[in-house]
Amino acid sequence: MADGVAVADVPVEAGRGVLWDIDDTLFDYSGAERAGILEYLAALGLLDAFASAQEAHVLWSADMESAYERFLAGELGFQEQRRVRVEAFLGRIGRTAEDPDAWFAGYLDAFTRHRRVFDDVIPALDALPAYRHGLLSNSSSRYQEDKLAAIGLRGRFVSLVCSDEIGYAKPAPEAFLAGCAALGLAPGQVVYVGDKLTTDAQGALAAGLHAVWLDRRGVGEGVDVPRVRTLADLPELLRVIDFGAPPTIR
Repeated sequence: MADGVAVADVPVEAGRGVLWDIDDTLFDYSGAERAGILEYLAALGLLDAFASAQEAHVLWSADMESAYERFLAGELGFQEQRRVRVEAFLGRIGRTAEDPDAWFAGYLDAFTRHRRVFDDVIPALDALPAYRHGLLSNSSSRYQEDKLAAIGLRGRFVSLVCSDEIGYAKPAPEAFLAGCAALGLAPGQVVYVGDKLTTDAQGALAAGLHAVWLDRRGVGEGVDVPRVRTLADLPELLRVIDFGAPPTIR
């Protein structure tokens, strides 16, 4: 038993599974990131070095995206991409960190104080007890294990597959296939749910899975991919997905 849920006791409908993205799908990563970096900069007396709090957050996010792409490409290790983020970000204001690891650890402390699960996650999982649930993330397995345990979600899922373990990152088909294998299901028996159109939904479809794009911001009108604005709508959409048919973009 983990996080109050005995995985072995969860009824599983044969041949059907849901594979989930984590950040900005289940966990409000963007909200925690923004609150965390602004709190940390304020504590260090560095927030005034930027034109506005919004600029500070936008630049921190941009440096994160740049370094993380290099991590996913195999150019940087997980901890190394954190150091690169710190150095690039502080360099924007003419500063350096004597110990980038320690600087990032300070940010991470602030980040963890703002961790939360989206309000629609638990009700959606509770409404889907007949599916086998797994996780697939472009991240570090150790980092995601710790985070999921801290926010009380890990025990809801029978598997966790991360890019650092398998050597492939979404949208590579190999990443999705590894996630399906961990669930013990064929791709056509699995629907992938994630917040990114290309990386998650279209990548999953290309790998032979069904897919649902979680478009929380409502930017995808007219996009020909199964889409929900909130996970409250996911159970109904899964009821109309035909797991016996080849997945297609609809």
